[in-house]
Amino acid sequence: MAAETLSEQYKRSGKSGRRAAFLLVLPLLAFLTITFFLPIFNMLNRSIDDPTIDRLLPRAAESLRAWNGKGRPPFGAIAALADDLARAQSLGTVGQIATRLNFERAGMRSLIMKTAREAKTFAPPYAQAFNAVDLQWSDPEVWGVIRHASATRTSSYYIAAMDQTRKADGTMVPRAEEEQVYILMLQRTLWVALLVTVLCFVLGYPLAYFISQQSDRTRNLLLILVLLPFWTSLLVRTTSWIALLQTNGIVNDALAFVGGDGARLELIHNMTGTLIAMTHILLPFMILPTYSVMLSVPPALTRAAVSLGATPWTAFWRVYFPMTLPGAAAGGLLVFILALGYYITPALVGGRTGQLISNMIQFHMQTSLNWGLAAALGGILLACVTVLYIIYARAIGLNRLRLG
Repeated sequence: MAAETLSEQYKRSGKSGRRAAFLLVLPLLAFLTITFFLPIFNMLNRSIDDPTIDRLLPRAAESLRAWNGKGRPPFGAIAALADDLARAQSLGTVGQIATRLNFERAGMRSLIMKTAREAKTFAPPYAQAFNAVDLQWSDPEVWGVIRHASATRTSSYYIAAMDQTRKADGTMVPRAEEEQVYILMLQRTLWVALLVTVLCFVLGYPLAYFISQQSDRTRNLLLILVLLPFWTSLLVRTTSWIALLQTNGIVNDALAFVGGDGARLELIHNMTGTLIAMTHILLPFMILPTYSVMLSVPPALTRAAVSLGATPWTAFWRVYFPMTLPGAAAGGLLVFILALGYYITPALVGGRTGQLISNMIQFHMQTSLNWGLAAALGGILLACVTVLYIIYARAIGLNRLRLG
């Protein structure tokens, strides 16, 4: 009986400990839910949810959804659009309709605005009335734009983000080559993130190794120098690179002093400036995890390898480097993910050729106000990060991603 009571007390104690641990992390879970998970959910929902046309053109939306997109739309759909546009004009909601449809096809805003001004005068036959305003209404593709936008749950933004467009019957076709922007921007973003990660590894690993081999006093001083950029605003660091790299900046003045004005290089407002600035800013994120793991490697291991006949280089490559690789891998993952989402540095030093997908997301959020497309681009970027992380985790092994 006593043993049973002790067992029950042990179980109750375990449950109480787990409950206390959960209550301790509850504020963190609430914080992450509010500031991380809910915004991501809202972004993904916004990328597929847009009831604007269904709400403001209800009769036309219902009629056009029943149309197969081939030939002329049914008479009822044309009449319904005339009535809906006249009603929207009186309610002052035409601007919202025109803006939404213009996201689907350029030129729709002006077409809708001028048609809505005349819609209250339309009379049967409505098709001729629409054509009298603009002959674009004789094109089934124009009606197809309204048909596709009438769905409350739409894939239109993801289709646009993949540089595709839809015909009236729903067939997807690539955009004209000169209009294809997003896939190229996404490829450039992935390439820049990978290149910055490689550069940070090439520069950061030797520096982390050098710091780890110093005495405690020297090591602490060098770590302060590594951490010093964190005490300065990212914007300040980026603008400092503008002063350094511009045509008449410090770097080019030094080159001109050595080789004349012909030695000046284009280091700003291009991809070169983006790579230099991003590598400098993200370098500490590679050094710190790598250095942390290096401290945990016993020096006796490499000395033992040398005493057994290995050369110093062989001992480093076969013994030391594999043991420090998890730290470098963790730093590389951190640098890569941060580089994918950078937009301040490319915006200031990158120019037209140094822009990344995050700059396009910012443009649609603040300038074009096409939040659906911005959310779709963010969703695609999130999917790319998730897929790459899964591949990375399978290749490296999550159990090796330790920081000491």
